[in-house]
Amino acid sequence: MNRMAVVQDAALLAEVMRYHERTKHHFARFAPGPGRLDWSNQPDPFRRFEGTQLTRLPLLAPDDEPRPPAYDHLYSPGAVTSVPLDLRSLSRLLEYALALSAWKEAGGTRWALRMNPSSGNLHPTEGYLIIGLGEAPGLFHYAPREHALERRADCPPELFGRLMRGFPAQAFLVGLSSVYWREAWKYGERAFRYCQHDAGHAIGAVRIAAATLGWSARVLDEVADATIEALLGLDREADFEGAERESAELLMAVWPGDAPTTSNLEPTAVEELKRQRWYGKANRLTAGDPVRWDAIDEVAAASRKA
Repeated sequence: MNRMAVVQDAALLAEVMRYHERTKHHFARFAPGPGRLDWSNQPDPFRRFEGTQLTRLPLLAPDDEPRPPAYDHLYSPGAVTSVPLDLRSLSRLLEYALALSAWKEAGGTRWALRMNPSSGNLHPTEGYLIIGLGEAPGLFHYAPREHALERRADCPPELFGRLMRGFPAQAFLVGLSSVYWREAWKYGERAFRYCQHDAGHAIGAVRIAAATLGWSARVLDEVADATIEALLGLDREADFEGAERESAELLMAVWPGDAPTTSNLEPTAVEELKRQRWYGKANRLTAGDPVRWDAIDEVAAASRKA
């Protein structure tokens, strides 16, 4: 549970440990949960932002360039030649990391599987990119069903350059967030555990997808949750009005090659991004209201990264 590992305040750590004990399964009983599945209120597994520009990524065949290397080469430094960042290589990265892998059907019900594993196939993890590809850098939300990018905010080239100062050439940011309700619908209080589990799966998927391109991917551990919220637009109340909120999980830097990098974002650039033009409003995921689980709110607050 990666967020719990960073808690240092004694009182907050005690809160986290209380949650850990409260949500353990026992020999004679399960941890507190909903008890049944309310199928009429099952969360939509696909978040979209209405009113945004949608840029579809090219769907590449297995033999199209850039092609994946031999699996053993992924673990041999220098064995994979780095490919430049362009729309095709970005498409490969997201295909291998966060895209749909298959559709299944049984009993008249159809559902999707994804490259990044998920507890109960509920997929609480949402992916974002802050990238300077092309002439109009910006913040984008990844829509896996469409294999497309939704523009959430503009980030002028000069501002993007300031934000990424100290990172290697062609570096960009990948942000991950969680919709706790998607897991809580099935697992109740334990949902926070599973969201952390799924975020870890997504980290691994991004890293191995980057490795197939000869790229590096690093979690920026020092970035505060408030900064991630500002960068991904998760703190924009109006954009989530009437919709289920997302909680900041982490930020990663990805870049072609294995050049060394810092992990420092320019603070004034983060603030300036908040004042740029933003697009879209989050869709509502359930017909009814989410069931509130106070234990999740409490442990999320206690493990918040300052």
